[in-house]
Amino acid sequence: MQIVILNDAAAVAAYGANIFAAQLQKKPTSVLGLATGSTPVALYQELIAKNKAGEISFSHATSFNLDEYLGLTGEHSQSYRYFMNEQLFSHVDINKENTFVPAGDAENPITACKEYEAKIVAAGGVDVQLLGIGRNGHIGFNEPSSGLRSRTRVKTLTKATIDDNARFFGADEYQPHLSITMGIGTILEAKKVVLLATGENKADAVHAMIEGPLMAACPASALQLHQDAVIVIDKAAASKLADLEFYQHIEAENQKLQAHLATL
Repeated sequence: MQIVILNDAAAVAAYGANIFAAQLQKKPTSVLGLATGSTPVALYQELIAKNKAGEISFSHATSFNLDEYLGLTGEHSQSYRYFMNEQLFSHVDINKENTFVPAGDAENPITACKEYEAKIVAAGGVDVQLLGIGRNGHIGFNEPSSGLRSRTRVKTLTKATIDDNARFFGADEYQPHLSITMGIGTILEAKKVVLLATGENKADAVHAMIEGPLMAACPASALQLHQDAVIVIDKAAASKLADLEFYQHIEAENQKLQAHLATL
């Protein structure tokens, strides 16, 4: 894991956006793995600004989202398809036919999961996968106890996740308790993973992910197995790390090395 600790949430978003921008500049046909939730929104705003400034283009890119609520159509205001259209796709030059979100309204969700896996493979795999982390350590909708080699599948949401997401639903609005999510095994096949976390409420999960054992009780700990996982966090989310100074030292040395390599 590469651990990057920054001052605040704005710096985290900018750092993450620069990784995605560099990927698109290097490979315009990139396959991007995208996420929903409050943390990625600021990153998407950065990418929209770069697109409007002509720094990057999504015109040849493909995207796959991590998850979707089961039982919601893409037109539902709480669906993740709707979220992505509102927060990114409708504001950049991406072809929406090349943007994929699990089918929350699929007649046969099990078949839809298998088809989603096949689409990722057919696209050549994900080049860069964006992740957030839940307070209980979940990534995507892979809740604690999820298999570390799991594939795209239907998952039951924990009460903690349902409670956390309740703020997005009206008092009388239907809130799904099931989802379709990429599996942990699917996520680990991405060539690069970028996880963003901000705020003190994520500190316990960040600590378990980075310094805890590899275990299904903290699904994000599976990123310890990834050969190119970049964990970008602010000081509040990093507040419970035991080796904080060491991670900062390593990143400072990494930056020196990158600066040196850029001169060769």
